[in-house]
Amino acid sequence: MGAEAAAGRTVAVFGAYGHTGRFVVEELVARGFVPLLSGRDAVRLKAMAVEYDVEARPASVDDPASLDRALAGAAAVINCAGPFATTAAPVIEAALRARIPYLDVAAEIEANADTFAHFADRARAAGVPVVPAMAFYGGLGDLLTTAAMGEWTAADEAHVAYGLNSWHPTPGTRIAGEVSRGRRDGRRVRFSGGRLEYRDDAAPVLEWAFPEPMGVRQVIGEFTMADVVTVPSHLSIPEVRTYMTVEAARDLSSPETPAPVAADGDGDGSGRSAQTFLVDVVVRSGGEERRAVARGRDIYAVTAPLVVEAAERVLTGRTEVGAGVVSAGEMFDAGDFLRALAGQVTVELP
Repeated sequence: MGAEAAAGRTVAVFGAYGHTGRFVVEELVARGFVPLLSGRDAVRLKAMAVEYDVEARPASVDDPASLDRALAGAAAVINCAGPFATTAAPVIEAALRARIPYLDVAAEIEANADTFAHFADRARAAGVPVVPAMAFYGGLGDLLTTAAMGEWTAADEAHVAYGLNSWHPTPGTRIAGEVSRGRRDGRRVRFSGGRLEYRDDAAPVLEWAFPEPMGVRQVIGEFTMADVVTVPSHLSIPEVRTYMTVEAARDLSSPETPAPVAADGDGDGSGRSAQTFLVDVVVRSGGEERRAVARGRDIYAVTAPLVVEAAERVLTGRTEVGAGVVSAGEMFDAGDFLRALAGQVTVELP
């Protein structure tokens, strides 16, 4: 690969040594990209750089010059380092200075809302695409909702039901959850009437009829995820609700639940856990209803093909919007994007 071609395929990964970051680096390598590894821990970065025979560039979000050095020569940056309430703004600032696309895998509702609020005008003026929540939570649900909408320009309701058979959270997930709870003073959040609401009452327990073979399951209603930021950012839907299977919510809330581990004997060398998921999206307008479904394995591992596919499309100009803070469903042709994930995610679209 020539120097010019290599530069166009070089992607900085901030938080490269984290659980999701490693999946992202693996996906970049598999697709012929050259990852630049970055993050705070120089020792872990060096070991990983030796493993992949690539360059490590330690950087810290409280040291802008180190971030500038980390992004020098990169065609784009993918931020995998939570909590994103701390990391998103500094890395976006560095991407704007470098004038390169920024993508992240943030699931934090408030951090994603901050990105839209604080950087939309600046990113558009700079001609830089910023794609937050390009992950299992926020990105996949937005793509499915957009695909389900089809030619509709508005809908009354969007429902995103997460059918996880289990949820073994990473340390990063637990820390991000603590940060989010702190920012909302322990209250829960939902999106209703076209805005975020913070509530002190308990979330309802409901039944959701997932497609077979999962069938009817108990879910936590208004178990609100990043979809309530990404979907309304470009779709006129005043009620956006997300749901989580009770068993997965119970796993997440228990301090005794261990972190995810690679499944033994899966034979594919992917490092994925045995966790399975089904995401069931229903949009309603008047008396009409449309549905889109995604099935797969390991919510952390599947984030890698989502964000790397997004990076590749941004870098090759296969986007619907050129610059600004833009969610997955608005930035890309949702149906085409989802179909491109074949082998990683099985989708059923209207």
